[in-house]
Amino acid sequence: MKEEEIKKKLTPEEYHVLREKGTEPPFSGNYYKNKSKGEYYCKVCGNKLFESDSKFDSGTGWPSFFDVDKNSVMLKEDRRHDMVRAEVICKKCGSHLGHLFDDGPKPTGQRYCINSVALDFKGGETETEKAMFGAGCFWHVEEVYRKVKGVVNTTVGFAGGDEENPTYQEVCRDKTGHAETILVEYNPKEVSYRELLEVFFDIHDPTQLNRQGPDIGKQYRSVVFFYNEGQQNQALEYIEEQQQKLSKKIVTEVVRSSNFYRAEEYHQLYLEKRMMKDCNI
Repeated sequence: MKEEEIKKKLTPEEYHVLREKGTEPPFSGNYYKNKSKGEYYCKVCGNKLFESDSKFDSGTGWPSFFDVDKNSVMLKEDRRHDMVRAEVICKKCGSHLGHLFDDGPKPTGQRYCINSVALDFKGGETETEKAMFGAGCFWHVEEVYRKVKGVVNTTVGFAGGDEENPTYQEVCRDKTGHAETILVEYNPKEVSYRELLEVFFDIHDPTQLNRQGPDIGKQYRSVVFFYNEGQQNQALEYIEEQQQKLSKKIVTEVVRSSNFYRAEEYHQLYLEKRMMKDCNI
């Protein structure tokens, strides 16, 4: 493929990364959090590069793999930016993919740090279901849920209010009626809705009305947004079980899911982006 044909095929960002050796911003790529089973290919030429079984969460903000088809890539010393690194290049078309580091997990001990925009993903579609919870500050709630095995994706936002497309500032003024909410997409073959409920009740105090600890306001209320009758019944049954163990009354709302509005980008993966364990550290 001629260079002008490649340039027409790619977006400006993809071309900058693949052909001009650029780097996408951390935590921004489509495949950083992808947990679906399948295979990853070079965006330019379709050369098969990685299997999903070798993908792992490195916490760096880029898709990371501990193994690769050695016949599909080549390595080149990269001395740019006052560093010495091993550049990972597609062996078929010569496109820049990322870099290789020796701090990966066993059995290889390697980390192929790859740009999402350099990749195409195919196959292994995971049939997912959705769950939605409000349990106080959504920064902490997302950090917990994204580490649960079987959770494919998490998004923080707002639900249960009256206004369309609210901003974080509007919700914080406690005027819109929305709750800070976590939208969880999960593989029911790996984690059950009941297990997600167990996490929900474990990470917050369901007896506090319109607050969690020092955070006060209706936006911090305890709420389960159910998508179907099955989720509703499970939530009500679980609350009844938990109430028998507690002296204080559980005030968790169980209401049908409403419009979910994604929060501003800086709220997504808020703690991970700042390398914080929780909101206080």
